[in-house]
Amino acid sequence: MAAPRKYPDELRERAVRLVAESGRPIAHVARDLGVHHEALRNWVRQAEADRGERTDRPTTAEQQELAALRKEVAELRRANEILKAASVYFAKELDQPRTRPTR
Repeated sequence: MAAPRKYPDELRERAVRLVAESGRPIAHVARDLGVHHEALRNWVRQAEADRGERTDRPTTAEQQELAALRKEVAELRRANEILKAASVYFAKELDQPRTRPTR
């Protein structure tokens, strides 16, 4: 489970909008809003990536898709390990000689 976000989404959106509209440095806007300047810098970069203005980082949708795919891969690997263990178990069962009951 991911850690809870320190700043609400509304504050993030407002801060990114202020940086874009005011033309002021990120550090000044961050100080005015009581937000760490590196956090605001990351929000601005992510917003730019989401709008297609940056190609050096994945969009939010791509990040979510990647996380979902990684989770699916992990689940499939676990299932594969279970199936391998089951096949080894049943292979051992088949290899044991069968004795016929005596009459």
